[in-house]
Amino acid sequence: MSGPGEDLAEALVRGDRRALARAITLAESSRPDHRRAAERLLSALPERDDALRLGLTGTPGAGKSTLIEALGLRLVAEGHRVAVLAIDPSSSRSGGSILGDKTRMERLARAPRAFVRPSPSGGETGGVARRTREAIRLCEAAGHDVTLVETVGVGQSEVQVAAMTDVFVLVLAPLGGDDLQGAKRGIVEEADLVLVNKADRDPEAARRAAADYAAALRLLRPRPHDPEGWPRAMAVSATSGEGLDEAWSAIRALWLWRRDTGALAERRRVQRRLWFEEELRALALSRALAAPGLREALPGLQAAVEEGRLSPAEAARRAFGS
Repeated sequence: MSGPGEDLAEALVRGDRRALARAITLAESSRPDHRRAAERLLSALPERDDALRLGLTGTPGAGKSTLIEALGLRLVAEGHRVAVLAIDPSSSRSGGSILGDKTRMERLARAPRAFVRPSPSGGETGGVARRTREAIRLCEAAGHDVTLVETVGVGQSEVQVAAMTDVFVLVLAPLGGDDLQGAKRGIVEEADLVLVNKADRDPEAARRAAADYAAALRLLRPRPHDPEGWPRAMAVSATSGEGLDEAWSAIRALWLWRRDTGALAERRRVQRRLWFEEELRALALSRALAAPGLREALPGLQAAVEEGRLSPAEAARRAFGS
């Protein structure tokens, strides 16, 4: 007789949307019994190599969510099953998602072949949530062949999504040189593709901006292991649809090239190793903080730091008896 975990796995593989929502909620839970159940569920699900993982980040006002919805609707119309994991900033008080609803992608959320899931970042850096990797795996197990991960979009440190996706896209507004300076080197270096959105408003400005970004990408990070012409920049419009088909064709062409040459398998191998290292650090910290001696010493050390009697570094050393 199968148990609840087996029932959830079977429903998930059948493509049951409610089962997928329940599975992601289970994965995001911090309860120890939920964590063990989520780990068992993930272990029972094979990893797919035929599903594309697309990470998207962008500066505020660039129209990232609008572009994702427009692209998602196009993919659904082509027969793809699309999942969107939208990472929203968390409230420092409740820990919940500040923007956590589906109103920004209302049409896509209603599409039968689409699944839109907002998740609070939970204070995690890098623009992603603690369990985004697990959510990607669950979406793929439920039959989604394209998963789009939308980062928080409130800063320039959001490169962690590049370490859990197959292709990484940076969405920017066509503001030219000043915007290029504001994008910062780190996040531009990680981008496989820069999409200059809102090209319908000023096509010439968008084309100039795309040319500027293309030149910057070539200068910042040579790509000896990618096909010729990558990374690249393109002008698009989420509103009119201009350039979206070409952008998707480019994304898919890069993904197929990486898959067929073995670069995708190597990329995912490295990503799994990084995932393991992150889980190892998180578990080590959790267990260290739960140790009786440290737990008893922490209130006094914290008070000493707050009052200025100890530096944070010295207090941390004392906490571990060094």
